[in-house]
Amino acid sequence: MSFIQLAKKRYSVRSYLDKPVEIEKILQVLEAARVAPSAVNKQPLHFIVVTNEDTKSKIADTYPRDWFKTAPVVIVVCGDHSLSWKRNDGKDHCDIDAAIAIDHMTLAAADLGLGTCWVCAFDAKKCHEVLNLPENLEVIALLPMGYSADKAPENKKRRDISEMVSWEEYKKE
Repeated sequence: MSFIQLAKKRYSVRSYLDKPVEIEKILQVLEAARVAPSAVNKQPLHFIVVTNEDTKSKIADTYPRDWFKTAPVVIVVCGDHSLSWKRNDGKDHCDIDAAIAIDHMTLAAADLGLGTCWVCAFDAKKCHEVLNLPENLEVIALLPMGYSADKAPENKKRRDISEMVSWEEYKKE
């Protein structure tokens, strides 16, 4: 499968089978995050894999959607802003590093026949408390993962490339 085929295959899964994910597959998804690039190679990320039903239930309370509770695995993506690279104007790249790693994980999961859904609209403070995280770690995103109970959508709606790309300088068409 080509990279474009894989990217098109990946979609946000919001219904999971009641089937455990093999540890080997979880480790392959985490390896994809580990090898993801980060600004100035600072690698300011930490990943917490949650499979325990009690802990998953507590995390689900931070994002109260029924479908979220069906995921057999939740990967909690954390960033340490004290380790991340900052540009001269102060722009912190921790969230960008996390986004790259999460994208690598979602694509690796799709390649392994797993589904994911990148979740950012959760109660980060409550999640931080549930996981007993140190103050220096920020919960950036939740990545539920498992075998999809749904079929992939036929056609994901996307803007035409001509609406998204300019050559040489910005041009609004």
